Amino acid sequence: MLDKKLLDILACPKCKGDLDYRSEEEQLVCNTCRLIYRIEDEIPIMLIDKAEKF
Repeated sequence: MLDKKLLDILACPKCKGDLDYRSEEEQLVCNTCRLIYRIEDEIPIMLIDKAEKF
């Protein structure tokens, strides 16, 4: 589970938009860019080239 303070400041690195946190899947989702950023060991992987498209 990510810290609430961290979630408040994180933004999509591509569009700078808001991210939706999916705790069960350990993902951050940008609905604007349609990208999914993984969270590994409580560390968000915020690299555009590592994101998954949906």
